[in-house]
Amino acid sequence: MIEANDTIAAIATASGRGGIGIIRISGPQTQQICEQLLGSQLPPRQACLKSFKEQDSSTIDSGIALFFQSPASYTGEDTLELQGHGGPVVLDILLKRVIALGARLAEPGEFTQRAFLNNKLDLAQAEAVADIIDAGTAAAAMSAQRSLQGAFSDRINDLQKQLTHLRLYVESAIDFSDEDIDFLAGDELQQIINKLKEAFTTLKETAKQGSLLRDGMTVVLAGKPNAGKSSLLNALAKRDTAIVTEIAGTTRDVLREQIQIDGMPVHIIDTAGLRETTDIIEQEGVKRAKQAILTADQVLLVVDAKESALEEHLALLEDIPPSMSVTVVFNKIDITGEKPEVATSSGGQTTIKLSAKHGDGLNLLTQHLKTSMGFNPEEKNIFLARRRHLDALARASTFLDDGINQLLTYQAGEMFAEDLRLAQNALSEITGKMTPDDLLGEIFSSFCIGK
Repeated sequence: MIEANDTIAAIATASGRGGIGIIRISGPQTQQICEQLLGSQLPPRQACLKSFKEQDSSTIDSGIALFFQSPASYTGEDTLELQGHGGPVVLDILLKRVIALGARLAEPGEFTQRAFLNNKLDLAQAEAVADIIDAGTAAAAMSAQRSLQGAFSDRINDLQKQLTHLRLYVESAIDFSDEDIDFLAGDELQQIINKLKEAFTTLKETAKQGSLLRDGMTVVLAGKPNAGKSSLLNALAKRDTAIVTEIAGTTRDVLREQIQIDGMPVHIIDTAGLRETTDIIEQEGVKRAKQAILTADQVLLVVDAKESALEEHLALLEDIPPSMSVTVVFNKIDITGEKPEVATSSGGQTTIKLSAKHGDGLNLLTQHLKTSMGFNPEEKNIFLARRRHLDALARASTFLDDGINQLLTYQAGEMFAEDLRLAQNALSEITGKMTPDDLLGEIFSSFCIGK
């Protein structure tokens, strides 16, 4: 069980050997540990060259020591950072010495959790710390930095202020309901509502772009054996990830590769060819292929362009949910002599003709993937967002719409005010003003130890 009054310590640099290794200490015993380990107190925010001492006064290591006095620190507590040599053995010895002096090993994300609990960061900013570390693209890293600086939180807080203003207006109108003037039927209220709905729409779209930058999309390559799935994987990855031969059924397992399209991570999964087989290993490959298909944001059904019976290929995906997006990719047009093109049928089925071998038409495919996810790389000042943020925004928007419907249909001002309160509560989950403890535990447990 995490105790907020404990002093915690952890290695804050990545595992392995390096030129510098950092140990971070935070909590009420920090100054006491500092004096016993270094032989003296330190002035706040001044880098000091010190020897890190063992109990018998022998030197464990030498390096830079930085002390941050509460509340002017990352965690809001007294904090000490020891910057020594980055060897795993010497760091382990130093950490054991710090723990022997009264600290305990920090839980994953506990430093950032304390920063949140001490109001140094809100929850959206705290999550951005992990997102910066985990960013898979430069665009994702920059967007996470905007979230850490408060760009997302500022937008949420602005919506909260608008909802508060609307609640005050509605509840005041309810208090004066005996007057001859109906304040809930005037143009002023409609203008406030329209402005709020527009702000919600804009924020949800920006958050969706941020979520795509963080999580990207998952694309599964499916189809019969020897259709060119592995060749397409190699072409998109721009390297020979998968083995390609003329032998049908070469791919027996799922292969994963990550690329980026204009900053959006794309997780590509190549799968075994879908067919009936008596080969036990290939049967397992087909089973895994079907499991992978169910995780996809977009399924690319790869078809040999020399074959014309499309219905037979689509039948391979008859067990997938109807809502799943499937694009048919006619591969090997270098053999058929066709030109690259994208077409959409009257029923909404998109087909793309390309040559994975020569790269012709790959640009049409990547553009289609962006469009299918609604990704707009031209949008500026995107902040990173998580799926839970999108869910909270969607629920807040639904509460607002329900309240407006109560007002317009039934003239129920009290119900409108209650739905506005619920919308505010949903938004508060994003910044952490109203967040269940179990959700906090789930969020911070995904962080690195030492962060």
